[in-house]
Amino acid sequence: MSEIVNREDLDFLLYDVLKTEQLLKTDRYAAYDRDAITAILDTAQNIAEDLYWPDAAAIDAEEPRFENGAAITHPSIKPALAAYAEAGLFSAGFDEDIGGMQLPMIVQTAANGIFSCANISIQGYALLTAGAANMLNAFGSDAQKAAYLPPMMEGRWFGTMCLSEPHAGSSLADIRTKAAPLGNGRYAIKGAKMWISGGEQDISENIVHMVLAKIPDGPPGVKGISLFIVPKFRLTPDGEIGAANNISLAGLNHKMGYRGTTNTLLNFGDDGECEGWLVGEPHQGLRYMFHMMNEARIGVGHGATMLGLAGYLHSLQYAKERPQGRQPDNKDPNTPQIPIIEHADIKRLLLTQKAYVEGAMGLVLYCAQLVDQAAISSDEAEQKRLGLLLDLLTPIAKSWPSEYCLEANKHAIQILGGYGYTRDYPVERFYRDNRLNPIHEGAHGIHGIDILGRKVRMHNGGAVLALREEMQSTIAEAEGIDELSNEAAALRQSLDTIAATIQSIVSAQDPQRELANGTLFLDAFGHVVIAWIWLMQGVAAKKRAERKTASAFTDGKLRAMRFFFRYELPKTDLAFSLASRMDQTFAQAQADEFTGSA
Repeated sequence: MSEIVNREDLDFLLYDVLKTEQLLKTDRYAAYDRDAITAILDTAQNIAEDLYWPDAAAIDAEEPRFENGAAITHPSIKPALAAYAEAGLFSAGFDEDIGGMQLPMIVQTAANGIFSCANISIQGYALLTAGAANMLNAFGSDAQKAAYLPPMMEGRWFGTMCLSEPHAGSSLADIRTKAAPLGNGRYAIKGAKMWISGGEQDISENIVHMVLAKIPDGPPGVKGISLFIVPKFRLTPDGEIGAANNISLAGLNHKMGYRGTTNTLLNFGDDGECEGWLVGEPHQGLRYMFHMMNEARIGVGHGATMLGLAGYLHSLQYAKERPQGRQPDNKDPNTPQIPIIEHADIKRLLLTQKAYVEGAMGLVLYCAQLVDQAAISSDEAEQKRLGLLLDLLTPIAKSWPSEYCLEANKHAIQILGGYGYTRDYPVERFYRDNRLNPIHEGAHGIHGIDILGRKVRMHNGGAVLALREEMQSTIAEAEGIDELSNEAAALRQSLDTIAATIQSIVSAQDPQRELANGTLFLDAFGHVVIAWIWLMQGVAAKKRAERKTASAFTDGKLRAMRFFFRYELPKTDLAFSLASRMDQTFAQAQADEFTGSA
């Protein structure tokens, strides 16, 4: 069994559940067939197992060093990313006419997940670069794209996103970085950026920073934010690397996990003029950056899923091999011990991991498929519907895996017992790596405010209606299968509960009360979405069993589906009830109540 991928499950999700072969019949993706996709995934698995996985523990133990104003990374990171680049994977998502592979997003996601499971610290550099390049391709000028896209798509130059500042954190309205006009679209950038992943490293030839800053006399708050390309090294007139651009590394953040990915405090323009080039129109920077942020948010959820998978696969193998104890009805110490996977509570911990991880994987791949469907559609109404679905699901795809696949990592540690709490086994590292995901790209609570304060209301509830229609289609299909009728009925009831909860909240017209339980709503909504994903997998498993006869794989899918509906979905009732009543128990707590008088 591979420690970084379950290919049978990946194929099941791609082809049985999400029907990827239909996508490959369209003109846009006609260059690929199932054999080609298998070869791409084989390549990803080979590189990941050979170059990403073996040194993962060493990369974690030997975090980047600050030496002479530069960040020094572990020596095995550079050759791993070179192999990723040599396979053409930096260019996977770009159109063929600009030198890309034009690979479907759902396949890119599947391939990148293998790398993330093997070593998410290394893969962070690649995913950040792809996100920055995608944003530049969407909003940059022809000259900017000609200068920066080719070396980024080749993996020679890496990209970053520079939003947060030491004093502002997630409150982008309060950023202070300035951009003073120098003429011809060139600006002098002055300020400091914090928590910049990949902001300095010794891997790539250049670093292309995508920086949010404010032009003097612009509108206040987020309306006055603009976006700038600020390279580590300026370019010569012929596009070659030139002089340093006065970006200094002020320090490295010493992180709990993700330790192979540098995380930096950068000062722009402290030691001389730092040049930036305006992307698109002035004061549109936040809108442009959301293009990269939304992609990154789904990427965060995917990374959380893969770390959950890593823990699940490792603890599953351990549970099969570790002998300990006997069944409760066997008191004879002379009989052999049994593998711990035979104990009921270990099965509970494993099945919970499976339900969380494989449910989250289905959701992330479904979101990737929405991108592909929009790319092949010429129908404006259909594109709008797909966009609404993706907008609504983005905070869930980011946040639900970040919470519950982290919980899966906790269960993996529990299965290994004391060994799991040591650095001799990787499960504690998976947990530490995953603990970042509820924090970055919008903390968990921010996404609760987003979904309840904006997403469920946009277009007069049009996004919720579109998702409901998708779910009802699956419910109708499941209702025709006797073994799935109970789950279909439970999901239909949950949809009605969501609708009633939203109606109660939006009718109050009191944001303070409405949003107080946003995080509870987000988690419960996510549980309903994952239940739907599991019902989709249940339908596909039944059809597969009818075609090929039942197997341990399909039996396992149906058992995990039933487990989620019986043990997890009922938890949403309390959360929706509290959200619907807009309970203020914690929202009205006063600061001095937490400890009493000082």
